[in-house]
Amino acid sequence: MEPAIKVQNLTKRYGDVAAIDGIGFEVENGEIFGFLGPNGAGKTTTIRIMTGLLRPDGGAAFVAGYDVTKNPIEVKQRIGIVPEVSNAYVDLSAWENLVLMGKLYGISERRLQEKIKLLKEFGLYEVKDRLVKGFSKGMKQKLLLCMALVNDPEILFLDEPTSGLDVESARLLREKVKQYNRDGKTVFLSTHNMEEANQLCNRLAIINRGKIAAIDAPENLRAKSMELQYIEAVFDKSLNMKEISKCPSMGETSFSGNKIKIYTANPFEVIEFLVDFAKGNGLRILSLNTMMPSLEDIFIKLIREKEACQ
Repeated sequence: MEPAIKVQNLTKRYGDVAAIDGIGFEVENGEIFGFLGPNGAGKTTTIRIMTGLLRPDGGAAFVAGYDVTKNPIEVKQRIGIVPEVSNAYVDLSAWENLVLMGKLYGISERRLQEKIKLLKEFGLYEVKDRLVKGFSKGMKQKLLLCMALVNDPEILFLDEPTSGLDVESARLLREKVKQYNRDGKTVFLSTHNMEEANQLCNRLAIINRGKIAAIDAPENLRAKSMELQYIEAVFDKSLNMKEISKCPSMGETSFSGNKIKIYTANPFEVIEFLVDFAKGNGLRILSLNTMMPSLEDIFIKLIREKEACQ
């Protein structure tokens, strides 16, 4: 079965700057695929190419089995897009925006009337006749998702969908994304929000300066970065750092008074040492925790490694 999205050696330059530089990846049908990177990494450029809004300088992109350059209409009939910047018409009402989008897709009047349920799902039904210019950022984002879903797309492209939203609106959008994914839709999510990517995505591609640093499931990325995990221990008295430094498998270490933080790829050995150290020095361990690397830790590590190789 063809993947939902296939990108091969994709390149886009603006003068001497490579916005994306020979990237490649595949997105399986039915997965939520995260595209994670800082601002200016190439995320939006990649989405604009995959959705037929921008021509690449090299390489190829296939969406729903169609070449985006050769068959842009076929691609657009099968996708929904929530862009980074709102494209709703502010002088139209919410319902008029939805109807306009539906007509662009050739949806019949009868089927359009059924689409009012989208506004109900997102809590916009009561304001469906109000002009969008009076909407908050959160209301506009909800409307954009309604507009993206009006044609019942196979693949949903989301470009920073929760950026600038309040906590409640962001949570609602994430829940809706999960719901539509459960219903069988493939989701391509561009974000720089680590926690959002961790909550939603089956797999992640980490991109920086137009190049992909890694592609894997969040838990696998963590497993490959075990040296970033650390032990955090609190004792009942201040510590002798000279003695602590004899600890095997000890990486970077920091301490403050009676609290110590030790990075290690072998937490069992460090914990064993700390327990023996406490017994031998008449100390009590008040708390002892093994902390797994966060997605943010891994992201920074991979970006720095990629930059060092360039």
